[in-house]
Amino acid sequence: MNAYPAIAEHGIIGDLQTAALVSSAGTIDWWCTPRFDSPSIFASLLDSERGGFCRLAVESAAENVRQLYLPDTAILVTRFMQPDGVGEVGDFMEPIREPVPTDRHRLVRVVRVVRGTLTFTLTCRPRFDYGRAEHTLEQRGEQAAVFHGPDTDLHLQATDPVTLHADDGDITARFTLSQGETAVVVLTSTASEGPAPAAPERDDTIADLDRCRRFWQSWLRSSTYRGRWRDEVNRSAITLKLLTYLPTGAPIAAATMGLPEQVGGERNWDYRYTWIRDASLSVRALIDLGFTEEAYAFRRWLRDRLDAGDTASGEPLQIMYRIDGDPRLEEEILDHWEGYRGSAPVRVGNAAADQIQLDIYGEAADAMAQSSDIGGIWGWRVFANLLDWLTEHWDRSDEGIWETRGGQQEFTYSRLMTWVAFDRGIRLATEYSRPADVANWTRARDAVFAQIVDRGWSEKRQAFVQHYATDVLDASLLLMPRMGFLSPRDPAWLSTLDAMDGELVSDSLVYRYDPAASPDGLRGVEGTFNLCSFLYVEALARSGRLTQARYAFDKMLTYANHVGLFAEEIGPSGEQLGNFPQAFTHLALVAAAMALDEQLDRAEAGLATTTG
Repeated sequence: MNAYPAIAEHGIIGDLQTAALVSSAGTIDWWCTPRFDSPSIFASLLDSERGGFCRLAVESAAENVRQLYLPDTAILVTRFMQPDGVGEVGDFMEPIREPVPTDRHRLVRVVRVVRGTLTFTLTCRPRFDYGRAEHTLEQRGEQAAVFHGPDTDLHLQATDPVTLHADDGDITARFTLSQGETAVVVLTSTASEGPAPAAPERDDTIADLDRCRRFWQSWLRSSTYRGRWRDEVNRSAITLKLLTYLPTGAPIAAATMGLPEQVGGERNWDYRYTWIRDASLSVRALIDLGFTEEAYAFRRWLRDRLDAGDTASGEPLQIMYRIDGDPRLEEEILDHWEGYRGSAPVRVGNAAADQIQLDIYGEAADAMAQSSDIGGIWGWRVFANLLDWLTEHWDRSDEGIWETRGGQQEFTYSRLMTWVAFDRGIRLATEYSRPADVANWTRARDAVFAQIVDRGWSEKRQAFVQHYATDVLDASLLLMPRMGFLSPRDPAWLSTLDAMDGELVSDSLVYRYDPAASPDGLRGVEGTFNLCSFLYVEALARSGRLTQARYAFDKMLTYANHVGLFAEEIGPSGEQLGNFPQAFTHLALVAAAMALDEQLDRAEAGLATTTG
């Protein structure tokens, strides 16, 4: 086995409370349970020796392996095609339907041979609490075993012809299947000393798989998207759903922690939390696709955060929370882990939680504005109080959208999003006749606008810039037209787009900013940022540069992995870097596809009218 498969060599499965990554070699090398942000059981992706894994694959070195999803589902199939036969491992976690946290999570692996005869091997080596805790093994016959961790038990169960063997506290097995034969391996996590799950039966497992398939395909039927990129948009929608914690409605930024923005570098963060920014934009993408239930759930979560006012920063909101709303995300370094391909330090928690980032108020307001209920009567009161507070506190330096650790600045994007907060609040108060200090909000909105135009614009660059003390460009400003600050065909915007083309864009891939010109307090470099590359496509499309936009979009799609997933960044050789899969990337893909469809439809309709 490759000790560290490429980040892109994975698919994701999940049950809406936790998620696992399965490599194209048949290895579960990432799984935290019972929640996304819980300590890991399998994490060989971050330390091949001490992280833990569960591998189920053909015994001999696979000559030809392919991985795919069952259409419009989160059921992952790994196919091993050998001279002696063809076999498949289907991995899935049936979605938990009730929005109640549970300690019991079931990961099912169905093995079958469709041609010839193949021998498979199973190796299960859990390592609890990020590999820091010892475990004991209890065998319960030839086809059941329990790994007892400090707070969690992992039950391993199998059907014939799989026989489990103890191996120094771990489990191994070797079994042979012929054409038409099936075996099942089930991993169930429970609270310590929780009741044992029932032994798996083949027929019941196939019924579970079919129920899982029907869940995802039924959910996807709610999508209103009928555009040119159905497969890509559907996969992105499923991924955003998989990254949403059902009990609270809180989306996480990514399923993983510690995956590097530069292999061997220090930019290795924990993304298993709910960023106000990422979550708000994720919800907007889902609403645009017709998934309103997820939007309502997140707005309830957001309203509760505003109502609680419990933040590490002392602000009304902090930039991120745990998925249950806990604001405490103390960062620590797992110095016993070597990190992905030597990329240390491996961090758990996130010290950026107490940063001041003013843009979150705009993203939160935009999320609240996506529905006519405005979060209900109590939600409106909380929202209005927030805007009253913001009228007195918007004109400050902060750390900015990219969470730099190089000191506070007056970031243009942060000012842009405070303008959005006031703009959305004024619109909602007016449209729905809600009590509000509209006059004061309007004065603040107009003051922000004037400041951005006066201080965020560089005459030298003929562009809006990263912050008021620099001429450096910043790709976050690609959101200016979408947020309604200016027209996508405004001359000031078109010249900004031209400047970005010259400084931030490399073969349609887009860097966030130039760290050499604008130090961010961290060593090393990073790749191009997938969010920004898709925002660039959207901006091109809306500005009327359709040929360039479509070509850039098609090129970006070639960087998706074999099952349509994206990490955070693209490296210099086209490799995926950073935590995986990344919600930011997939929500931006949806927005770019919808913008392109809209503009292409208009162009084609205009052409048809002209030729007709």
